[in-house]
Amino acid sequence: MKLSQHFAAIANTVATAAGKPLTFIICCLAIIAWALTGPLMGFSDTWQLIINTSTTIVTFLMVFLIQNTQNRDGAAIQAKLDEIIRSGAGDNMFIGIEHLSEEEVEEFRKRCERAAQAHAARRVDEVQHV
Repeated sequence: MKLSQHFAAIANTVATAAGKPLTFIICCLAIIAWALTGPLMGFSDTWQLIINTSTTIVTFLMVFLIQNTQNRDGAAIQAKLDEIIRSGAGDNMFIGIEHLSEEEVEEFRKRCERAAQAHAARRVDEVQHV
C-alpha cells in the first residue's frame, strides 16, 4: 500500500471519529477536567500552557486531515457529476470547470441560472396556455 493510501485511510478514520458526538463529549470533559485542576495548580502559567499547547497541536493536525478528506470528497463528487453530464443530456462543456478561475466558474453559474429562469418562464407559459 502506498503512503498516500495509508494517509487517506488514517485521515478518513480520524475525520470520521472527530465528527462523532462521543468525541465532542470527550473533548468537553477534558476541558472541564483541565478547568477543575486550575485551583489545584494555582492557575499557573504551566496550567494554561497545557491547554494552549494541546489545542494548538490538535487544531494544527486536524486542519490537514480535514482538508485531505474534503479534497478527496470534492474530487469524487466532481467525478460523479462529470460522469452524469457525460452520459446524460447535460452539456459536456461543464466537465472540468472546477479547474477554471473563480470568475470563469461564476460566469458558468450565471449562465446556468439564466437558463433555469428561461426554462421556468417557458413552463409557466405552457401551463397558462393549456
